[in-house]
Amino acid sequence: MGQLTQSMEREGSSRFVFLSRGLAFLARPSVAVWAAIPLRLIVGYGFMEHGFAKLSKGPEVFASILHAIGVPAPHLMAWITILTELVGGLAVLLGAFVPLVSLPMAGLLFVAMLSVHLPYGFSSIKLLSVTSGRAQFGPPGYELDLLYLACLAALVFGGSGPLAIDRYLRKKWKPRS
Repeated sequence: MGQLTQSMEREGSSRFVFLSRGLAFLARPSVAVWAAIPLRLIVGYGFMEHGFAKLSKGPEVFASILHAIGVPAPHLMAWITILTELVGGLAVLLGAFVPLVSLPMAGLLFVAMLSVHLPYGFSSIKLLSVTSGRAQFGPPGYELDLLYLACLAALVFGGSGPLAIDRYLRKKWKPRS
């Protein structure tokens, strides 16, 4: 029995070694820099989608929601939020001025997390019931806010990656020796 266990452990570890060696190319700097691309795409698109949703329903509708939860100057804050989501989302999508636009975007996420999502707990999915074969969900928690914040932090500290306007601007404005 001991030999069988040892054999299985060796076999399992050799599979792990094979798998880790097979995926080692992902850790190469030449490949790892591309990790920023999917982050930029989902964060940029996500913010823009939220901004367009608020804009399409009418900023006054979002302003009334802000007023109901006690946000001061709700009409002004509605427009600031919408523009931050649209402009910031586009900038992240393009990889332009990411450290700069991440600050107001992170501010929006913190405000949303503390004022709206915190009372509903962590999970962003709250299955309430299934009616007529369709799932009914409750209000989301703060999970997605944290995921967006983590993505923004990764982009700020790790860079926007290739195909980013930031990278082009850095090369263009780099002092020549």
